[in-house]
Amino acid sequence: MKIQFLGAAGEVTGSRHLVQAVTSGCTRHFMVDYGMFQGGREATMKNLEPLPIAPGELDFVVLTHAHIDHSGLLPRLCAQGFKGPIYCTTATYELLKILLPDSAHLQFADLERAERKMKMGKWHGEMPVALYSREEVEMALQQFEPLEYGQVRELGPGVQLQFCNAGHILGSAIAVIDIQEDGQQQKRCVFSGDIGMKGKVLMPNPDLIPKADVVVVESTYGDRLHRSLSETEAEFVGVIQSTMAAQGNVIIPAFAVGRTQEILFLLIDLVRRGLLPHLTIWVDSPMATAATHLTQHFFSQLDSQSQETFTWFNNHPNAVDLRFIADVEESKALNKIKGGAIIISASGMCDAGRIVHHLANNLPRSQNAIVITGFQAYGSLGRRLVDRVQKVRLLGEDVAVKASIHTIGGLSAHADQAGLLDWLRGFESAPEVVFVVHGEPESASVLAQCIREDLGWKNVILPERLHTYEC
Repeated sequence: MKIQFLGAAGEVTGSRHLVQAVTSGCTRHFMVDYGMFQGGREATMKNLEPLPIAPGELDFVVLTHAHIDHSGLLPRLCAQGFKGPIYCTTATYELLKILLPDSAHLQFADLERAERKMKMGKWHGEMPVALYSREEVEMALQQFEPLEYGQVRELGPGVQLQFCNAGHILGSAIAVIDIQEDGQQQKRCVFSGDIGMKGKVLMPNPDLIPKADVVVVESTYGDRLHRSLSETEAEFVGVIQSTMAAQGNVIIPAFAVGRTQEILFLLIDLVRRGLLPHLTIWVDSPMATAATHLTQHFFSQLDSQSQETFTWFNNHPNAVDLRFIADVEESKALNKIKGGAIIISASGMCDAGRIVHHLANNLPRSQNAIVITGFQAYGSLGRRLVDRVQKVRLLGEDVAVKASIHTIGGLSAHADQAGLLDWLRGFESAPEVVFVVHGEPESASVLAQCIREDLGWKNVILPERLHTYEC
């Protein structure tokens, strides 16, 4: 069996792993995830790269969860000739029906905006690229075959799949794939996808897997520990209280799927416990609105505390003034609000969508606060804000950064170093090989060393992008 790492090797985005195995006399090829690279021109070039094999030669795709850095190029793959099934959980499929059309829309909107500005002589820099159309998304969605957690599915001769709960976002899964190659002992390959934090808002703890021969594990925060939830809450409360006292706005760039819902549940819970007063919250993302309603639909998959918070809010609807923005004109009207509002908007890394407009309007005012709650890839606008730049270019214009910037890492949907090691300890014996992916070089290398030293597992590899490894 061979695995070629086409993305998320030495970086966080672009998760896609090509697996090759010989079963029943035939060479099978399949992908685990097929995500979009994010963050600057280099990411665009990688998104345009061809596969090492023709897309039509792939037998199937296994998708761990709906986030665009894991799913975002599937419509392009299908449009290029892949005709096989795409396996994911039922909740992931429902989220993708929201996420992928929105991704196509954003790409074309950004391209059209740039073309208009170029005609007026107001655009500088590289032109955006539309990777696929809304029609290609609709065609790709017909190739999905949703599975429930724990359901075992034969994917072809000698290959079985089972999804376990990763506790990362709604529908997120650990892919457990058993492969019986000709003349070989069966091997169990476990692809972690993105592993959630224990005791986090909204999602249950990630499932533990007792046995594996090959493990591919993420390392987004493999070199650090998150603040505790209580410390995170205290910091969040402090930012909101001080900003409201200064009559400013709190702007929260948030991934529409997962992070937005976690922030909403946390804010409502803080009001429920009397740690924050009545709040006015605007969710300005059609995709986040749809994802929030979908989260309510999958109520039974939430952790018990979030179920209690949701039930309380249903019984006390006036405790929080929660408003979902539907159209562009309503979104533009938010620019007139000079203080007292919490605005949650996508995209989470600030590179596209309505958040760009809110940042352009709120960054220049010192009484405002920008709260970063998720990972910001190198090259992204969000990363530049985290790195304390004094000026950014938004919508073709230079914008001064005078608002305060706050990074609240304890809200991460990813396990930290301790959480990842705890999850790995769930294996009853050392796997034959562990590949550490989905992390920037420092994060991945630190986690790999911790696995060697703390767990005593010797065969731990930091795969290089485009390289192939035999297992």
